[in-house]
Amino acid sequence: MSFDWSIYLQLSPDGQYTYVQTLYHGLGWTLLTALLAWGIALGLGGIIGTLRTTAYRWVVGLCRAYVELFRNIPLLVQMFLWFFVLPELLPAAAGLWLKRLPQASFVTAVICLGCFTSARVAEQVRAGILALPRGQWQAGTALGLTLPQLYRYVLLPVALRVILPPLTSELLNVIKNSAVALTIGLLELTAAARSMQEFSFHVFEAFAAATVLYIVINIVVVNGMRWLEKRVQVPGFLGTSGSAGSTVH
Repeated sequence: MSFDWSIYLQLSPDGQYTYVQTLYHGLGWTLLTALLAWGIALGLGGIIGTLRTTAYRWVVGLCRAYVELFRNIPLLVQMFLWFFVLPELLPAAAGLWLKRLPQASFVTAVICLGCFTSARVAEQVRAGILALPRGQWQAGTALGLTLPQLYRYVLLPVALRVILPPLTSELLNVIKNSAVALTIGLLELTAAARSMQEFSFHVFEAFAAATVLYIVINIVVVNGMRWLEKRVQVPGFLGTSGSAGSTVH
């Protein structure tokens, strides 16, 4: 099979962009969708994961229900529910407003992907907090810190450092899972590659380019997170591998 480099410079059927420009725009939508969804996932997941470690049973129960709901329904099904079903369940005016939103597929993808990933991040945060030595809790209480202060100044700063490696995996998953948004009409990177192969019949060239772009993005993310791990590690607690040690100094 011969690789045709010239296909990337040919005009796409719309006559406005070349295929390489189409892939470039798809990459932009992928990154924008992933970054906004990651912001939602990190914020919401951090709050829910933290609340799950408190002593308030009804709060813990609600947070557990949230995690189980979003973690146990496949992402593709959730994407369809948000895009096709939710507008029909809302009052007519609200549903019509959702359907007429500019870039409705983009907004839906960001919210759906953010909520789906937040359930996974919540479990990482909960595990990170519970993995801390009990002495951390006792020391904070002995100093007279309130519960919010204990989490803010003692537990979360260390727990978030502990879970940076699994958070890196979740960030990579957000980028890759954004490809599911093509099913609701978002022209992200995978959809752009699919469009290219459908119109040009150059399947190998289209998905080879998409694969390379995904690999480059993921390499940048992994190296960036490794750099962050080294910058924020706590001496005596986090080793060079990013794993928790046995003692806190």
